[in-house]
Amino acid sequence: MTTTSATKEKTDGATALQPGDRPGADTQPQSAAAPSPFPPIAEYGFLSDCHTGALIAQDGSIAWLCVPRFDSPSVFGTLLDREAGYFRIGPFGINVPSSRRYEPGTNTLETTWHAPGGWVVVRDALTMGPRRHEDTITPHTRPPADDDAEHLLVRSVVCIDGNVEIDLECEPVFDYGRVPAEWSLEDDRHIADARGAEQTIRLCTDMAIGIEGNRARARHTLSEGDELYCSLSWAEDLASPAGLDDANARLAQTTRFWRSWLSRARLPDHRWRLPVQRSALTVKGLTYMPTGATVAALTTSLPETPGGERNWDYRYTWLRDSTFTLQALHYLNLDWEADEFMQFIADLECDKDGALQIMYGIDGRRDLTESTRDELTGYAGASPVRIGNGAFDQRQNDVFGAALDSILLHTRRSQRLPRRLWPTVQAQAECAAAVWREPDQGIWEARGAPQHYVSSKLMCWVAMDRAAKLAEIRADRGLASTWRGIADEIKADILEHGVDDRGVLRQHYATDALDASTLLAAIFGFLPPDDERLRASVLAIADELTDHGYVLRYRTGETDDGLSGKEGSFLICSFWLVSALAIIGEQQRARDLMERLLSVASPLGLYAEELDADTGRHLGNFPQAFSHLALIEAAARIIVAERLEEFA
Repeated sequence: MTTTSATKEKTDGATALQPGDRPGADTQPQSAAAPSPFPPIAEYGFLSDCHTGALIAQDGSIAWLCVPRFDSPSVFGTLLDREAGYFRIGPFGINVPSSRRYEPGTNTLETTWHAPGGWVVVRDALTMGPRRHEDTITPHTRPPADDDAEHLLVRSVVCIDGNVEIDLECEPVFDYGRVPAEWSLEDDRHIADARGAEQTIRLCTDMAIGIEGNRARARHTLSEGDELYCSLSWAEDLASPAGLDDANARLAQTTRFWRSWLSRARLPDHRWRLPVQRSALTVKGLTYMPTGATVAALTTSLPETPGGERNWDYRYTWLRDSTFTLQALHYLNLDWEADEFMQFIADLECDKDGALQIMYGIDGRRDLTESTRDELTGYAGASPVRIGNGAFDQRQNDVFGAALDSILLHTRRSQRLPRRLWPTVQAQAECAAAVWREPDQGIWEARGAPQHYVSSKLMCWVAMDRAAKLAEIRADRGLASTWRGIADEIKADILEHGVDDRGVLRQHYATDALDASTLLAAIFGFLPPDDERLRASVLAIADELTDHGYVLRYRTGETDDGLSGKEGSFLICSFWLVSALAIIGEQQRARDLMERLLSVASPLGLYAEELDADTGRHLGNFPQAFSHLALIEAAARIIVAERLEEFA
């Protein structure tokens, strides 16, 4: 990993902490709400074609886009450096729209602008369409669906009142802001190709394009009823819309794709229907269709601590997400996506001892070596910007339980245990049996010394418990009995060493500190709902491990995670607490917390990884699949309980 450089840009009114700095007399922690040229994380809109995704700032700029897939180098990167490339279309000189919304049931963004002369509406989508031939840009390992990505960003503008001057600016900077574009004009100024870092993308529009240095630009005045479009292509042969009608047709077919997909989902007729629906669309949008993998988030290096060093690359798939992904997909009746993800897990290459890694690339690759991009300022001065994730080869013993819980869940839903998955079951059970007594880095990937984390041992219990049940399904009573015995041994060890004098589950055996990951004891059924130790653990976290009512992973002053600085409250942990409260019978307290969490969603219904409780700002990578998956599960816990009350 390269050495982190000093922050290149300071935000107004605040001094950014450098890695290793601690707040003191000369430096103050940076506020998440400090004045900054970087828009708040929650203001970004999310687009997806299930191969890659884009973030659109409030001013209409594409601020993050990696092509051709989620983990490729960025082409537009002003999310992480104000000079790393952007693509804007909208009214000239106006940066704040009147409204933004998703077209209902889609990941197509609609922005309404009021300019001095009139009103316009902009629609943005990474387009989806009928599959016509083999995808050579991002080849499939799973069976291709009827509809697939067109590797095309389409943007349309229609004037609904008056006269409005529209401005288009496209300034890609390839390879994470390292290589400015070289442009060439074609086709009477309606097509321009940008080249750099061995990539070529094509800008196509019905406006007349001019080249200004490394930027393509166009301007045109629309009158009421007039329309125009632009597109950006990285498709085979740089295929682009043939004109305005074709562009609108591609937007329409993208709307049909998302609504058709969503129509397959089982969505509850409940007051929380819309946030569950938006979460489902977000999780689908973070799914890499060619392999069935799900990225943890669209982005890299959005800070967990304002101005700090807790910045990670989340454009990979974590095995611990698998069980929550399967739970959410099966709850929503999206069994095809669940099976795709399960087959991705079956394809993964294990370590020499048979263990699965904690994370993989979306193509299944194992090496995610971490480096930094020191020439980038980072979001609001948070550095370093990381590419890759150095935790990929950590030993985290919870991975075995996550994998086996997923397989059991999928087996019960599909009513069959695929032959190709049984070797995975055996290998993960054997690994869990061999290592459960050993310390590890824990579920939060702490970069301090290994410890006997309770959640890791808990997930080893999950591994052996689920393995025993899978062996019973396979009618292997001898193996089921052996694995059940190990599960009982792990449970006894946790209850002897992992519970403090109050009857509360510890973070690890050498501390009485709390850790939100012990909420998994409720979610995975480690203890029955009426067990006093479970109830005490859940209520202790609710009362003592919260900031303004939102749950922290742990208190950084009590945990050696190898990093400096405070972090925000983790949204997934707060949603876990909702689930745990519902499980132990605290239904009203669960509902109250759920309503609070729904109230802090972004204006478009999205969630990052964390919430800064002091300011209400979102922190961490965005949008975060884990947050949305936990939302679906928490909502389901309460909705099911309410339905049972109705029947009772």
